[in-house]
Amino acid sequence: MKKDLIKIIISFILFVIALVVPFQNIWVNKIIYVISYLIVGLEIILKAIRNIIRGKVFDEHFLMSIATIGAFIIGEFPEAVAVMLFYQIGELFQSYAVDKSRKSIVALMDIRPDYANIKKDGDIVKVDPDDVKIDDIIVVKPGEKVPLDGIVIKGNSYVDTKALTGESVPRKIEQNDEILSGFINQKGVLEIKVTKEFENSTVSKILDLVENASSKKSKSENFITKFAKYYTPIVVIIALIIAFVPPFILNMGEFNDFLYRALTFLVVSCPCALVISIPLGFFGGIGGASKLGILVKGSNYLEALQKAEIVVFDKTGTLTKGVFEVQEINSFDIKKEKLLEYATYAEYYSNHPISISLKNKYNKKIDKERIKDIKELSGNGIVAIIDSTEVIIGNKKIMNNFNIKYEEVEKQGTILYIAIDKKYVGYIVISDKIKDDAKDTIKGLKKNNIKKTVMLTGDIKKVGESVAKEIDIDEVYTELLPDDKVKKVEKLLKEKSEKSKLVFVGDGINDAPVLAMSDIGIAMGGLGSDAAIEAADIVIMNDEISKILTAIKISKKTMKIVVENIVFAIGVKVIVLILAAFGISTMWEAVFADVGVSVIAILNSLRMLNVKKLQ
Repeated sequence: MKKDLIKIIISFILFVIALVVPFQNIWVNKIIYVISYLIVGLEIILKAIRNIIRGKVFDEHFLMSIATIGAFIIGEFPEAVAVMLFYQIGELFQSYAVDKSRKSIVALMDIRPDYANIKKDGDIVKVDPDDVKIDDIIVVKPGEKVPLDGIVIKGNSYVDTKALTGESVPRKIEQNDEILSGFINQKGVLEIKVTKEFENSTVSKILDLVENASSKKSKSENFITKFAKYYTPIVVIIALIIAFVPPFILNMGEFNDFLYRALTFLVVSCPCALVISIPLGFFGGIGGASKLGILVKGSNYLEALQKAEIVVFDKTGTLTKGVFEVQEINSFDIKKEKLLEYATYAEYYSNHPISISLKNKYNKKIDKERIKDIKELSGNGIVAIIDSTEVIIGNKKIMNNFNIKYEEVEKQGTILYIAIDKKYVGYIVISDKIKDDAKDTIKGLKKNNIKKTVMLTGDIKKVGESVAKEIDIDEVYTELLPDDKVKKVEKLLKEKSEKSKLVFVGDGINDAPVLAMSDIGIAMGGLGSDAAIEAADIVIMNDEISKILTAIKISKKTMKIVVENIVFAIGVKVIVLILAAFGISTMWEAVFADVGVSVIAILNSLRMLNVKKLQ
């Protein structure tokens, strides 16, 4: 950019000298014009020639070259230099705008680690992150990036997660905590046992997602690409007709006059404003979203999001915190401690939040040798052999399936019914908490023209309806198996209007099939979740449900800017093209219709980088 700026400044000084200083020999002025032109225009002419050789004739370089060389031929030296000079100023401005927009994503790309400190035989060796294997021990010092995903085995600290989650508050990390690549260690020295190789780490997957986001074009971008492909040859043909038909066939005037009109027509016709500003608008939207911890996989998803009509939510971990706690233990003919022990052992191999809450409540070392057999019945519960005792644990369906007599419990929360050797011995109440921003998010969605909000959950009817009522969800479906969720979403997809979109918001692991089949799948709290990053179209990097509303606002603002650019650019060009064809506008108006419109459209696109107000 500095090199281009120097060229423009030198060319502009020479242009002003030739324009203002009246040399006695007029050829001196003309030579200065030509030198000024070649400084900024030679590169464009060479690009045009190279593209013609490759078969790509009708592009902006060809239009600029033909128009300006033609202007020299008919003696319009100042116009020829001015067109190329201002075109290059517009290109420089465009480069600056793209660079500024890209920096919002480059900030995210800065999470890529340069090295890893691996611990070998008591020494610390600096190696490439790609060379680190699973179970290796790495050391992360204060100020360094965490290069790979792992578990902290020694030390405690605070980590900066802003680049991944958009959160400004540092997160506390202690021994046995999971830590993800891309975090920045702020205080203490951490020793980490690596759990994923670099190519499968969080930072690697996120970088790959962001780098490929621009490859998925929106309908607006595809329209502009096709538009430019057919539009450019058409305007070249019209320019040839303007140049030759009136003077030679219709005998309407001088050839030079109509050639000037044709050349002006070519300058105006350059579709730069559309070709650059529209992708830039989407690029800015994706970059702005990434700054807030919202990763959009492509501009097609950003465009589709503004057409959202129905938003479907999973409950646990999406609308609720997913932090389950044991609230109550009731036992019959068995001690409460023993009931909790059986329940914890039976749920030991599950990663479900309910299992974690049981382990936390039990808080004792588990002897895996005591667990002889575990069978999970999807959507119902678990049958396990602990020592020589059969433990059946789950919802009321599993009790009914095994014909076990039990008393149904009506309490707020998830009820785990437990039977020992097919005899009902008690229940455990586990409850979850609604996220602080859930209610305001649902309210905000309805204000932003979302016609229906739906919640799907495998939880019991009472719990599901209680959550839905508290946060004002329109429809709720409870006690659903994974297959039932798919069927419900299929039904909702048929209910929506033809051009609208259905958004599904889930945790990205259990809900991967529904995320994939929805028009737009949004994974909540997808940080570190492979399934979330793979299945979803948009990934919210932290657990803030309000980011869904922010993403929709960003989408709507992006599309508003894109439409403004399309209408403005095409509108101005059509008017000036008509004026040029009738000889009313000069090349100076043509320069505005090309470079001026491009600059204004680019400036408008840059508004997308200001996303703080949309939170």
